Amino acid sequence: MVNNGRVDPIALVGEWNFDRTIDDRVAGAMKRVVGQTIIEEAVDGRFRWYESGTLFDGDLELPVFRTLFVEQHDGDWAVTFEDGREFHDWNPGHDVEHLCGADTYRGRIDVAETADAEWSVVWTVSGPSKDYTMTTHLTRP
Repeated sequence: MVNNGRVDPIALVGEWNFDRTIDDRVAGAMKRVVGQTIIEEAVDGRFRWYESGTLFDGDLELPVFRTLFVEQHDGDWAVTFEDGREFHDWNPGHDVEHLCGADTYRGRIDVAETADAEWSVVWTVSGPSKDYTMTTHLTRP
């Protein structure tokens, strides 16, 4: 659903396959995560954004997962961490920023015109010990 030119999270409800690359410039390594994202409406009106997958880092394979929520704040959508801390505004098509200690996360969510097809999330992270770009492509199974 598009509302005033903005994609509401309800348009992304359902299951998605994701393929993520992590260009870690500090380690000089390219990592990959493959998995599934499920976005579903929670009983409290928020949307639960759950990811699970496998991280491939050289010969290492590790299970990974995280839960985020997309919820309304004064009529606008925002992304929060599982524990309720604010992450960033839900603003597909526009740059967002999250400060985490000494690290800066600059990101963007882009959703295809037909939200059923695909979407992507890109984060560029910089800080005293971090320097990476994480690109996630999501498609329907």
